[in-house]
Amino acid sequence: MRQEEIQLLRELAKEKLQISMDEKNLENRELWICTNDLHMKKPPVYIDEICWNEMNVDQELTLQTEDEFCRKLELELRKEIYLWKHMPGNMVVNPYIDCPVTVRGGEFDDAFGISESVTTVQADKTSAIKSRHFNIQIRGEKDIEKIMDPVVTVDEKDTSDKLEKMQTIFGDILDVRLCGERGKWFTPWDYLIRLTGVEPVLYDLIERPEYIKALVRRFTDASLKLMEQYNELGLWASNNNNTRVGSGGYGYTDMLAAPEGLDRNASAKQLWGCGNAQIFSTVSEEMHWEFSLEEEIRWMSHFGLNYYGCCEPLHYKMNILKKIPNLRKISASPWCRIRQMAEMAGKDYVMSCKPSPAIFSGGSFHEETARRDVRKILEESQGCSIEIVLKDLSTVDYKPQNLWRWNEIAREEIDRMYG
Repeated sequence: MRQEEIQLLRELAKEKLQISMDEKNLENRELWICTNDLHMKKPPVYIDEICWNEMNVDQELTLQTEDEFCRKLELELRKEIYLWKHMPGNMVVNPYIDCPVTVRGGEFDDAFGISESVTTVQADKTSAIKSRHFNIQIRGEKDIEKIMDPVVTVDEKDTSDKLEKMQTIFGDILDVRLCGERGKWFTPWDYLIRLTGVEPVLYDLIERPEYIKALVRRFTDASLKLMEQYNELGLWASNNNNTRVGSGGYGYTDMLAAPEGLDRNASAKQLWGCGNAQIFSTVSEEMHWEFSLEEEIRWMSHFGLNYYGCCEPLHYKMNILKKIPNLRKISASPWCRIRQMAEMAGKDYVMSCKPSPAIFSGGSFHEETARRDVRKILEESQGCSIEIVLKDLSTVDYKPQNLWRWNEIAREEIDRMYG
């Protein structure tokens, strides 16, 4: 690290610290707590999964450091400052920065001894969005044994090196917190279809049901072995903070242990868990339970609160969702019937309502359409606790100002209805 790089990062850290002192952070934190604890004052707004390749206005996101470690830190800081400036929703900025423990073998993509083999097509070379063709590696029961139990280790040297560097850069400006993993995205079928393909699985639900049950059971067994090692190594960290939970917004709540002192060695009962089965969008409630949710619960039952769902419509599956232990939030995707879900959810759950991001593509952004979409969600969910989450932003047609304006429109509509 060159001295000029360190100095640049320090200036960004000072800007982050200044933002963290804004009283809006406390107000927003309280909004999230009230919503997640089922006595919502007004719906909080969260914007995520952003097409950052289209966001760079006036070089605000242009990296100036060259060292790889410095560039990662610079990008993280610039994105957070950018969000606060242009489309904050109800974000909260911390007066500290996390230094994650380096974990080997803990990511589902490579933890089980078999990784996806994929062919990709990328329309926009500046974008991370790709079309994928998965080359099938699991075709039947004999192939299930390819899924191995994970072996999780902590790279102490890399962790120590990162911590020392970050303390050198930020130590007298921001508190540097060594932390474990703030929850884990548990979605068996998001992983398994990369090995089996999507269409074969949907046929096999009918033609080879025992094979499908054995496959998802093996994945869950292996995942629970991973959980055991996370427990033994003290790798869980509290996500009762401004950590995104599942496919929704922040995890702030008074229903879990306070996060102070839980940056390592937290128990799963002190965390939010999550699950989903996106490829089961058109599968019946009974089959969803039999071939996915019954196994997912084996994981989610370990957590203090749970979030369920992502892009799949869940309004007609509320009966099985209510069987999830400690379920608190349910995804209400753009394909969900909000009014129907609201009638089933009542005051018992948070609905994570997601306007369609398609409004930003193809030159189709119209303010009145955006306003109508948000207003419809607010009107059809009255009497429930909800959050509004705008995500899956593959493109905004390189017009980030439309996204900034959506942020303003959402807040205007919420204030109109809730004051």
